[in-house]
Amino acid sequence: MQNNEFPKEFLWGGAAAAHQLEGGWNLGGKGASVADVMTAGDAHTSRRITPGVLDNEYYPNHEAVDFYHHYKEDIELFAEMGFKCFRTSISWSRIFPNGDDEEPNEEGLKFYDNVFDQLLRYGIEPVVTLSHFEMPYNLAHKYGGFRNKKLIDYFTRFAEVVFKRYKDKVKYWMTFNEINNQMNTADNFDSFTNSGIVYKSGEDRTEAMYQASINELIASAKAVIIGHKINPNFKIGCMMSFIPIYPATCKPEDVFLSLQKMHNRYFYSDIHVRGEIPAYALKEWERKGYHIDYTPEDLKILRAGTVDFIGMSYYKSKTISSTAIEKSYNSGEFEHELKNPYLKASDWGWQIDPIGLRYALNLLNERYGKPIFIVENGLGAYDKKDENNEINDDYRIEYLRSHIIEMKKAITLDGVNVIGYTPWSAIDIVSSGTGEFEKRYGFIYVDKNNEGKGTLKRYKKKSFYWYKNVIESNGQNLYI
Repeated sequence: MQNNEFPKEFLWGGAAAAHQLEGGWNLGGKGASVADVMTAGDAHTSRRITPGVLDNEYYPNHEAVDFYHHYKEDIELFAEMGFKCFRTSISWSRIFPNGDDEEPNEEGLKFYDNVFDQLLRYGIEPVVTLSHFEMPYNLAHKYGGFRNKKLIDYFTRFAEVVFKRYKDKVKYWMTFNEINNQMNTADNFDSFTNSGIVYKSGEDRTEAMYQASINELIASAKAVIIGHKINPNFKIGCMMSFIPIYPATCKPEDVFLSLQKMHNRYFYSDIHVRGEIPAYALKEWERKGYHIDYTPEDLKILRAGTVDFIGMSYYKSKTISSTAIEKSYNSGEFEHELKNPYLKASDWGWQIDPIGLRYALNLLNERYGKPIFIVENGLGAYDKKDENNEINDDYRIEYLRSHIIEMKKAITLDGVNVIGYTPWSAIDIVSSGTGEFEKRYGFIYVDKNNEGKGTLKRYKKKSFYWYKNVIESNGQNLYI
């Protein structure tokens, strides 16, 4: 490889998730997932979690963009772009409708056979997440989600079934999507979608979160062990939301606070990759009097089930000040967050920081030394069709171009082993955080609005042709 080129085997593609893409929420024997009981919201209104599926509520994930019926058409478009891979997920409740079923749902398994076969027909490598905010709702409602250790066995049984079924069709796997988001215990959404947790009145949310997290990490490690036995050629990774946190100044208190906040990012990957509960977490549990339930055997499993690569999403960076007022920044997710004055922001207030991607890649590379797969990176924006049904999304092209340039620097100048790049998203989908359709990320426009109305017709955006050029040139030609 010359020092200015991507590796020849680099995996260019696109990403999505079953619950945001497929629809068919109650077709083919599928059961309700945690995503199926979440109403629509917007940039200013949180999605609500309802007690089951109610007749008088609108649930945008129920139909999504109907990939369930359009997958052949959509995969043909991915192939036209030249995708080398497509990152998606297997909806857990399509395979085990209630999560605790004795036998898997054959119709659901067959659906993914068809999807993977269609991808492989075009030479597109499936990259599959096992749990992408799609836990069967029954497991959350009946068992309390991953706060209950029974879910370890339910998850590993699901993993074993799909590993065996698709052992000759899927090489790249990830266990849990953005598992570290649930560190934000003030937000019911993150805990519910990650772990199926609905917090109880008066309970210590952080302690409950840590217990669920340890159970998930044990389940992940067990799945890695099972997967490697089924097919030693499997590459099984974790998937982290990676948002580097900058100190607002060089004031030592700001620098150290940013380090402490980064522990919330690293806790999960430290265990996924190193196989040990980090000392900073053990000290926190001791200091706060937490009683996290795990056994010596569980610790052995964590050590034995470390991952082969790190999957990561990157959308933005954050800035923190030790003296800032709590929630002083309206897009803040935690205390002391400030708006970075050197960065622009998206329509949803997410600050745009391409250099932050290179910085993040270096941080992960130096901490772990594992291959890194960027499985999400993209810009949510209001896209509009003109009178010729064309969508000129130059802002998305510029966002992705600037991030690819920094990714390339990380590979060719810094020596980071980045194995692939799948922007979020391959096609317009339901926004996970807000439930909107009009927060668009895709290279392909889907005719559907926030009220769920539209023809579902697909249109190629300007970015479609631009990204096709990028892939054809293996990242050398970033301009149309």
